[in-house]
Amino acid sequence: MNPTYDVIVLGTGGVGSAALYHLAARGLRVVGLDQHPPAHGFGSSHGESRIIRKAYFEHPDYVPLLERAYGLWDHLGKAMDRRDLFERSGLLQIGPADGVVIPGVMESAARHGLGLEQLSETAVREAFPQYRLPEGCEAVFEQDAGLLRVEACVEAYLNLARNAGAELRTGVVAHHWRASQRGVAVETSSGVFQSGALVITAGAWAPELLAGLGIPMEVRRKPLFWLETRSDAHLLDGGCPCFFYERPEGQFYGFPELSAGEGVKLACHTGGELVADPARVNRELDEADLSKVQRFAEEWFPQVGDRLLRHKTCLYTMSPDEHFIVDRHPEHPTVAFAAGLSGHGFKFASVLGEILGDLIVEGHTDQPAGFLGLNRFERQTKPS
Repeated sequence: MNPTYDVIVLGTGGVGSAALYHLAARGLRVVGLDQHPPAHGFGSSHGESRIIRKAYFEHPDYVPLLERAYGLWDHLGKAMDRRDLFERSGLLQIGPADGVVIPGVMESAARHGLGLEQLSETAVREAFPQYRLPEGCEAVFEQDAGLLRVEACVEAYLNLARNAGAELRTGVVAHHWRASQRGVAVETSSGVFQSGALVITAGAWAPELLAGLGIPMEVRRKPLFWLETRSDAHLLDGGCPCFFYERPEGQFYGFPELSAGEGVKLACHTGGELVADPARVNRELDEADLSKVQRFAEEWFPQVGDRLLRHKTCLYTMSPDEHFIVDRHPEHPTVAFAAGLSGHGFKFASVLGEILGDLIVEGHTDQPAGFLGLNRFERQTKPS
């Protein structure tokens, strides 16, 4: 084998675009392969916006990675002269004291010394009249949280990667890969690509490409909705924050109106229809899904109507424990991957791209990402 590249990156969405940049910035000959054009709408890295937050209810071990991710997102914005890639709008999180979200947020904040503001019902009503506080719930505000403009972030990393010498090939469908002591070969619809190493960041297509690991991953269909507002109360420029509600019927999240007339984006984080083939996803409007978020908005958002402005479909790729899987392949150390991001991974894309670069070049990373490794499935324990 005579490798054409030092590294191939399979999938150039959120994490893949960041990995492509970090590898190219190290001076490596790197190519990104994707079956769709940049910042496409067929996977998990689209839909205008993603929440970014530090007080992580999923587990406190993510917080140090978020600290690094914040710095890398700020670096990306400065490098591209785009202050709007990361908007620190703040985040209002609401849920029962004995639920999942509020206790998890408070634990992460306490362990890592993060600044949070616990709000009374009166304080919520005065500071954020756009949102209602359900009876029996608590509210926490995280000032340093906000939103990432998802497609713009992907395009920015791809532009930086190309400026650093990376090649991007789209319209290329990866069929399978094989690794040996001589390198890696990826068979695609455009022929065989050869390299010294491989990074797999294929999102909903990763379960098939990593089937040999024997770790079951599910792909779920997740609809996103934009509803019309009745006033300018939800405008980002007016100081409206992002939100995350834990309710008996599910966890709901969403964003302020980025510009007048665009509507409030909201979605249900929990549940989701299983997808057998990510290339054949039903992207038509499902009235049951829409009704669910309309009922939520009607109950808790007095300035949001039920008129749908637009909708999109996103994909979650769920790991067995809903934590990311980031590691080198146990049989092929020249292959590294990030998979099973479980619907909460985009905010980490910047640091996961850096970590994958470390794993390929150094064989390890100094970032505290060991709890996301494959060995936890052997131990059958949760991160600690």
